[in-house]
Amino acid sequence: MTSPNQIADPEIKLYEARKSVHPQRIDGNFRRLKWAIMIVTLAIYYITPWIRWDRGPYAPNQAVLVDLANRRFYMFGIEIWPHEFYYVAGMLVMAGIGLFLVTTAVGRAWCGYACPQTVWTDLFQHVDRFVDGDRNARMRMDKAPWTASKTAKRLFKWTIYLFIAFWTGGAWIMYFADAPTLTVDFWTGQAAFVAYATVAVLTATTFIFGGFMREQVCIYMCPWPRIQAAMMDEKSLQVTYKDWRGETRASVKKAESNPGEFGDCIDCNQCVAVCPTGIDIREGPQIGCITCALCIDACDRVMEQVGRPRGLIDYITADDAEAERAGEKTPPAWKNLVRVRIFIYFGVWAAIGLAMLFALGNRTRLDLAVQHDRNPVYVQLSNGDIRNTYTAKIRNMENRPREIDIAIDGLPGATVWEGGTTRPQAQTNLRVRVSPDSVARIQLFIVAPEAGAERDEFTMTVQGVDDETPTDTEALFFERPKG
Repeated sequence: MTSPNQIADPEIKLYEARKSVHPQRIDGNFRRLKWAIMIVTLAIYYITPWIRWDRGPYAPNQAVLVDLANRRFYMFGIEIWPHEFYYVAGMLVMAGIGLFLVTTAVGRAWCGYACPQTVWTDLFQHVDRFVDGDRNARMRMDKAPWTASKTAKRLFKWTIYLFIAFWTGGAWIMYFADAPTLTVDFWTGQAAFVAYATVAVLTATTFIFGGFMREQVCIYMCPWPRIQAAMMDEKSLQVTYKDWRGETRASVKKAESNPGEFGDCIDCNQCVAVCPTGIDIREGPQIGCITCALCIDACDRVMEQVGRPRGLIDYITADDAEAERAGEKTPPAWKNLVRVRIFIYFGVWAAIGLAMLFALGNRTRLDLAVQHDRNPVYVQLSNGDIRNTYTAKIRNMENRPREIDIAIDGLPGATVWEGGTTRPQAQTNLRVRVSPDSVARIQLFIVAPEAGAERDEFTMTVQGVDDETPTDTEALFFERPKG
């Protein structure tokens, strides 16, 4: 146990100071995969708000829009209303299960390829190479004194960081308003304060996390490395150094001089040099490994150069690693993806997605909610009839104005009229007009004969005049005096 005196000792460090990580340029299958995913994800993020989608004259034409002012979420042909938030919840559940599925199958591949922190860090590291050069040049630059040349390069690089960070924050707010309109308002100073504040916060976080903290976010701040261990098992593919084949390490020359005494690893440190988090995969599984597999590209290239078999560092499961260590033949890596646990995750994920698609395809575009006014509960008219008052909310989810019929069933002799009109205009059925993509709040007066139960149950139904199937029904009570 550490004593208070030891804690006070300035010679004892309670944490390790950060060491700058300068990944070396590498080419290979996994590096090209990272390039492809980075380009696709960044293109989706920056371009999507500018894609147009024609929904008619009464709805916005932005393909993906979170319209907070009108409480709508648009995604191409799908429109989500506030009362349909369960669709958003379903998508979040699908995202969570998708993460479990990916982690169970291929470890932290999400972290290595598609996580926003990984994507933007990778982008910033390419900026480093563009301005300062590859690994050795950047390391020399770090150690060099602050001359005019180094200061100019640093300012130039940080300006590029800031430009990327600013456009990252700027792209985010485009999802919450019409992108062309908001762009004009933003640059002319007419946008809302929250737009400028959001861009400022996201610019700062992208600049700091992507430009300076990088692997520290993955190692110290992100909770997923701690959670993912529960998602993985002995059959999950992981990037693994095959120590039974690589140890003991020695240079090529030394190994050739002493045949059979040393392993395949020539201790070139290329796996460490290309790692974006600066770890040594040869030390075994560790929280800093984001499973990007760049060390596989580096090691395979070295093995080819020295005439040794590829795969010293490889994607392999814990079970297969033990079998290979024992000299047994192991199945192809893809066969580890064909197992019950992965099928269960995929089945649940697919079932939720299909259920949401079915619900979307079968939902009505008309909705009714009615509330009985309780003050007063009823009014007795001069001729003895009883009047109850209701507030109806009719939701028209179409992008066009609609004529809606309101019908009453189960209340003999009842008539209805709309607030703002008079009883002579009462009818058994009522027709109202509801604006496109909106909720109409209508006061309804219903009159029925005095003779009847103290509380009669009836139904109110709404139906579009030009539709046959989209209807909604609400069960209600009609109140009368006691006795």
